[in-house]
Amino acid sequence: MSIRLPAEWEPQDGILIAWPHAATDWAETLDEVLPVYLQLAEAVSDREKLLIVTPDPDSVRRQLDNAGITRNTIRLARAATNDTWCRDFGPLTIYRGEQPQLLDFGFNAWGLKFAADLDNQVSRRLHHQGCFGAVGLVTDGLILEGGSIESDGRGTLLTTSRCLLSANRNPQLSREQLQARLCSRFGATRILWLEHGLLAGDDTDAHIDTLARFAPEDVILHVACDDQRDEHYAELQAMAAELAALRTAAGRPYRLLPLPWPRPICRNGRRLPATYANYLVINGAVLVPTYNDPADQAAQDIIGAAHPGRDVIGIEARPLIAQGGSLHCLTMHLPKGVLP
Repeated sequence: MSIRLPAEWEPQDGILIAWPHAATDWAETLDEVLPVYLQLAEAVSDREKLLIVTPDPDSVRRQLDNAGITRNTIRLARAATNDTWCRDFGPLTIYRGEQPQLLDFGFNAWGLKFAADLDNQVSRRLHHQGCFGAVGLVTDGLILEGGSIESDGRGTLLTTSRCLLSANRNPQLSREQLQARLCSRFGATRILWLEHGLLAGDDTDAHIDTLARFAPEDVILHVACDDQRDEHYAELQAMAAELAALRTAAGRPYRLLPLPWPRPICRNGRRLPATYANYLVINGAVLVPTYNDPADQAAQDIIGAAHPGRDVIGIEARPLIAQGGSLHCLTMHLPKGVLP
């Protein structure tokens, strides 16, 4: 039976998010970040289902009600969480033939950087509660975050060696062994590895979803830097050269769309990994992080053009980037057939 990891722009049942609370790293900035979550919840629930995991569903329901977000497309599930980065601890969905199957990989907080004991159990707890109906869930001991791989839906994966080969993830596996495991799990026929690309302040060791994203019609959107004074210049120029050398499965160059570079955002003297590449595709729309920056509109225009026929919705992400992530990092898409 054929196995396939669908592209994110394929039809979805919904989006999974974890609501911020006082026991997460958002504790000191809840007042700033909750409006972003409410805006995200409204945009998603207008177009598809939204599954919210939280240790306190009653509190979240009151917050949604107070904001006038009362759609029946929103579902709440109770589970304890360390943090809110669902892209990396949520389930990845493959299709076996036409049937979806959930894969629950190990999550160790980006190479043992933070606590992850609760987040690592979320997918299994949601499955046990029946949130995914009759769809099966397979637990896999491989350490793998959803933000570390991109799929074109046709057998090609894009990733970075800096992340997947980091010493605290799967040190027992060589590149060749890891590639074989990924191809087996996802039905991939090839993996494109980037050796360059990194954002200052990034805790993920260069997740691909902060750097380069597949889009329909053999497009890759990627962050770019043309300012020679910027600390990212050499690394992102080298990444751009790598992307230009890549070929599709048919042997053609990809169509590359450089994304603009927001002005540096710093917190406590540390530069934060602000990137427009961390956008979220949902049914009928694409949600683009904005940073109150002159480049915001250009980024929305480019991303919208790469995903034609979808509304483009900017969501203020400065409160999110304070913790090192953005829209894609916060969310896990649930493809068609996953939610009852």
